[in-house]
Amino acid sequence: MRLAFRTWCDDDLPLAQALFGEPRVSALVGGPFDAAQVAARLATEIATQRDHGYQYWPIFLRRGGVPSAAGSSESPLDATTHVGCCGLKPRDPAQRIYELGFYLRIEHWGQGYAVEAGHSAIAFAFDVLGAASLFAGHHPDNAGSQRTLEKLGFRFTHHELYPPTGLMHPGYELRR
Repeated sequence: MRLAFRTWCDDDLPLAQALFGEPRVSALVGGPFDAAQVAARLATEIATQRDHGYQYWPIFLRRGGVPSAAGSSESPLDATTHVGCCGLKPRDPAQRIYELGFYLRIEHWGQGYAVEAGHSAIAFAFDVLGAASLFAGHHPDNAGSQRTLEKLGFRFTHHELYPPTGLMHPGYELRR
């Protein structure tokens, strides 16, 4: 595995700004986001980890060592090479349904990192959290995310309104 995960912390605002503050990264999810919106997103990720034990974890290129699982920091990180984030957020926790998501910095698009990170987050969801299923969605114009979800085994189920864009986004499901 080329990637390592860790959790977001308060000191990660520059990393969050470089990712969520980049207009091309956030354009299809309701962006661009200003500094206050990025800080709020970081705070949400930190709170989700604290309250639920998962988040959209920041991902980095590994220097070596053993592969790490989502949410783990067992492997040395190349802190200068932040790839993006990938992980989970609550969708319907009472039913053990979580939402998978990923955001990559533009210099890392098209290199297979979303699929690689997605596999780790999926394993965490099913093996650690005991997920019944996962949901994922994407902007209707984001063919790259569609291909990634299909490579991860997700199947289209429906369209639903995504309020940040005001559009009907395709929704997908993955069961164990």
